[in-house]
Amino acid sequence: MGSTGMNNLTTLIKRLEAATSRLEDIASSAASFEPPPSTTTNGSISAPSTAKAPGTTPQNITPTPSKTSSLPQPIEDFDSLINSDVKAFLNLSQELGGPIAEQASSVSRAFAAQRRVLLISTQAKKPEVTSSLYMEILKELQQDMQRVTEAREANRDPKLKDHISMVADGIGALSWVAIDPKPADFVSEVLGGAQFYGNRVLKEYKDKDQTQISWVQSYYKIWKSLIGFIKNHYVAGLTWNKDGIEPSQALKNSKSEPTVNGTSGPTPSSTGAPPPPPPPPPLPTFDNPPPSQPAASKSATPDMGAVFDQLNRGEDVTRGLRRVDKSEMTHKNPSLRANAPVPVRSDSSSSTGRKSPNPPKKPKPEAMRQKKPPKKELDGNKWLVENFENEQQPIEIEAQIQHSILITKCKNTTLRITGKFNAVSIDNSPGLSLIVDSVVSSVDVIRCGKFALQVLGSLPTVMLDQVDGATVYLSPESLNTEVLTSKCTAVNINVPPQAEEDDYRECPLPEQIRSYVKNGKMVSEIVEHAG
Repeated sequence: MGSTGMNNLTTLIKRLEAATSRLEDIASSAASFEPPPSTTTNGSISAPSTAKAPGTTPQNITPTPSKTSSLPQPIEDFDSLINSDVKAFLNLSQELGGPIAEQASSVSRAFAAQRRVLLISTQAKKPEVTSSLYMEILKELQQDMQRVTEAREANRDPKLKDHISMVADGIGALSWVAIDPKPADFVSEVLGGAQFYGNRVLKEYKDKDQTQISWVQSYYKIWKSLIGFIKNHYVAGLTWNKDGIEPSQALKNSKSEPTVNGTSGPTPSSTGAPPPPPPPPPLPTFDNPPPSQPAASKSATPDMGAVFDQLNRGEDVTRGLRRVDKSEMTHKNPSLRANAPVPVRSDSSSSTGRKSPNPPKKPKPEAMRQKKPPKKELDGNKWLVENFENEQQPIEIEAQIQHSILITKCKNTTLRITGKFNAVSIDNSPGLSLIVDSVVSSVDVIRCGKFALQVLGSLPTVMLDQVDGATVYLSPESLNTEVLTSKCTAVNINVPPQAEEDDYRECPLPEQIRSYVKNGKMVSEIVEHAG
């Protein structure tokens, strides 16, 4: 037995030496993580297929992406954008430091959150846009974008106002994942708004600070690269995997997956993420109960027993009351009301500084309201047209000179009004197209996006209020038309062609006004954009 035990011990030592030698060869080799060919020693079990350094457990190994990873091509291209353009912008922001670096860190986290959204879209079916699951998928992206925009309110340094505003206006371009069908055009429009502030920085630091110039240009490059990325992979909007897994499962998998360096952008710990909230205070125990409150005095508490005693007297409870004479009644003697008016209760908000306990209810959003049936009727001298939506054929009205027309809540509808009439008012009708012959007074438009108007006869005045995107075609008889705008954007007036022209000439209305004090008076003038 002693000889057999010695042989077993010798065999065990040889096996340990062979395994140690094999591990040392693996540690010193930089060629691959693949284990060497398995061998046996004296019939022993072969070495495991994965190499581990001594004292290292599989849980401590950080996954490293390899060239043979099975990431979809859009994700790989988005990783390249993060590791090149976003990283360059982050490095330049760190050089500038201060609030610029903090805001850039939030930009980096926002791109990492969008990468997670893109990865989920390649794995899962598309959820309902109105569902809470869809909002949960976009929740992290929205929070990171909000942190970028909040930096504008948190930093009031006038020297950094244009810097912070440029980044805050540009981060909205990451909302392209919810835009259909041309998200690239949406990113281009947002970039134009960011360039309004970025160009100020370029002008201020021209030939002064090259770092500032490179920083602005690096931010522009991010969105230009994103436009190219969208045109290559998502030209018609974000696509989902129709044969994929459920969105809830994909969201759960994305939360459980570890962050891989170089693919998901900088981790929050390395980019100045806000510290975790402090732990909650310990719960009270019953071993040391809090001291009891002092008992209230008996005089402060009414004796409810006496009250019930009075109520239990029945009809006798009113025996002590006297009858009021008619001469003492204020509702029958106006002179008494004038001499002794009823005191008016003061407003609770003004006396205590608190809001009313019952504030007025906010109106329901338009999407939650019950749709009413469409209506077109003549009520006296007024036409009422409302609640038409996505009508395939134009709605025609034969109006007379004494008629006025009111159009409300007509979406994506074409309206043709024949004859000469008094006036027309349009409210809350996005996508409305209006064709009129002649109008005596005016066309008044309020809160109508993508509005179009064509005048075949004469029209004295067009008034636009809170209109985003309007096109007006004038006739040769309506060249004297006055156009009044308030809080409007993208309004174009098309003038009929002249003798040497073949088509309408588009004349955009100015949107930006510059005001300054001159000789003690405020002067406002139109800002013209050249080029």
